[in-house]
Amino acid sequence: MMRANLFILFSCLVFLIGCSRGNEEPAPPAVAAQESVRADSWRDSQLLMGQEVYEAACASCHDQGEGNAPAMGDREAWSDRSDLWMAVLAGHAKAGYLDMPEKGGHSELANDDVSAAVEYMLLKTFPERPRD
Repeated sequence: MMRANLFILFSCLVFLIGCSRGNEEPAPPAVAAQESVRADSWRDSQLLMGQEVYEAACASCHDQGEGNAPAMGDREAWSDRSDLWMAVLAGHAKAGYLDMPEKGGHSELANDDVSAAVEYMLLKTFPERPRD
């Protein structure tokens, strides 16, 4: 009985060693690049999503401050707004506020996407402030 158990154990070890990842070829560059931008945490994932949404939907106004939009990175333009809770700013972005249309005119965006973009803009403008 002992020999049978040792044989099974030895067979499993040989199988596992044969299936190890040691002989794998390196990933193609495109896959390696994707893996390098993968988020390490939920927070990082939210910020990556926020950056993508910002670049696709928000940057056209918030990069240069078009239509009285506070420009990302312009601390003075955000000074009156940035003390509001994140939820209030995200609510304004989702529903529209002053000259800004609902979701910046991109009604196809999910509310979570808009919130992520707001958080991304605030992080880039005020990196020293703690996040909600």
